[in-house]
Amino acid sequence: MKNLVCIAALLTCAALQPACAADWKIDPAASRLEFVASFEGAAAPGTFKDFDVRLSLDPDKPADGRLDVTIRVASADMASADINKAIAGAEWFDFAKYQQAEFHATEIRAAQPGRYVARGTLALKGVQQAVEVPFTWNATADAATMEGQFVVKRAPFGIGTGEWVATDVIGPDVTVKFRVRLRKAG
Repeated sequence: MKNLVCIAALLTCAALQPACAADWKIDPAASRLEFVASFEGAAAPGTFKDFDVRLSLDPDKPADGRLDVTIRVASADMASADINKAIAGAEWFDFAKYQQAEFHATEIRAAQPGRYVARGTLALKGVQQAVEVPFTWNATADAATMEGQFVVKRAPFGIGTGEWVATDVIGPDVTVKFRVRLRKAG
């Protein structure tokens, strides 16, 4: 009888615990982070090859979630050695001074079933700006995929200074696209 009372007490305590979000970490081999600028009206795509994503999300209670993204900016690749050399400089990403960009969101809301918006702060090249990142969410028991895109204005972050401030050659907007495969954190 005493064991039964202990088991009932443990079950009651467990039932009173709030449902908690699942913690997810990136599967780097199955994930992509891309950006698309415009050069003279044509798409100028690139990728960040080294980034990390950590997500805590309960789809039924997204407001309790958190999204943390870290990007090693020197991993930017625009498929041209000359362009890669240029974007490393102070007028663009300034790899020597700013080695990483970060996005942190503690506000996640459901937009519609399977679609969410993370509102947080993007820190890039020493500047912090509020950014909303919409994404879709598909999960199984131990794996998930989040996918989306959003637009960032390059000027507030000082991306393209000097002769590149004008937007007639390099457009003002950069579209960021991602497809991140996640697995439950151990």
